[in-house]
Amino acid sequence: MRASVIGRPPQVRGSARARRLDRRPGVLVYGFLFAVVATSVFPLYWSFVVASSDGSAIGEASPPLIPGGYFLDNVRRVFDTVDFWLAIQNSLIVSGTVMVSTVVLSSFAGFAFARLRFPGRNTLFLVVLGTVMVPAQLGVVPLYMVVGNFGWYGRLEAVIVPGLINAFSVFWMRQACEEAVHVELVDAARVDGCSMWGTFWHVAVPAIRPQAAVLGMVTFMAAWNDFFWPLIVLDPNESPTVQVALSRLASGYFLDYSLMLTGTTLGVLPVIIVFILLARQIVNGITRASVNG
Repeated sequence: MRASVIGRPPQVRGSARARRLDRRPGVLVYGFLFAVVATSVFPLYWSFVVASSDGSAIGEASPPLIPGGYFLDNVRRVFDTVDFWLAIQNSLIVSGTVMVSTVVLSSFAGFAFARLRFPGRNTLFLVVLGTVMVPAQLGVVPLYMVVGNFGWYGRLEAVIVPGLINAFSVFWMRQACEEAVHVELVDAARVDGCSMWGTFWHVAVPAIRPQAAVLGMVTFMAAWNDFFWPLIVLDPNESPTVQVALSRLASGYFLDYSLMLTGTTLGVLPVIIVFILLARQIVNGITRASVNG
């Protein structure tokens, strides 16, 4: 009698634990996720609907919810109104260069701050973080003067060079190296005769690849969507970016929504393509950050 009483609770506890592990999301969870996805996708879909309609569709009492057949015509109007090919080319050059340089340079700096020991390391890192507290608007006038002294006004260097690296990316990669690159692995590589460059390449880079992909996506999107600084230092007629070209589509006495949203739809496509290419690494980086947190 006692043996049966003693043996029963583990089975009950085990079955209860198995039921908790076998729980699957219910209808409410999937409904909530569907609502979130629909809310996120609907602005893009609505932009395409307006872009594929004529200019009068947006003013109707019941705006259309199904794409029309004017998208290609509106695309031709966009390219006839502004040099959109040049704008896309310039934005790809600026965003791609800034993304690569930010990921590479911040990875170097993050690894150095996280795993190298040198005098003044913490002080220097605090100085880097302190630059985040300075509003970007305060540096517009001095930076404009520097750009003018170098003769970069109207050239892409004026947009690329100031964005090669920033304090947030250094902080991000430093935290990534702190969590993913263990001190024991670095010491073991150094004991085996690996150089510091080899240690970074063979030990740190594979460990921080997901976080680097997340940083690359965020940096590319921020550089692609930047409007204020390119509007100041670039010529809208000779070297525009996508955002500057879209501002020209939205200017004038009459606002053509179909024309403007056609350009917006075309301007969003490169960001979506980059996200698809980095999707797996981005999901891995977000998942690893949530697990570590």
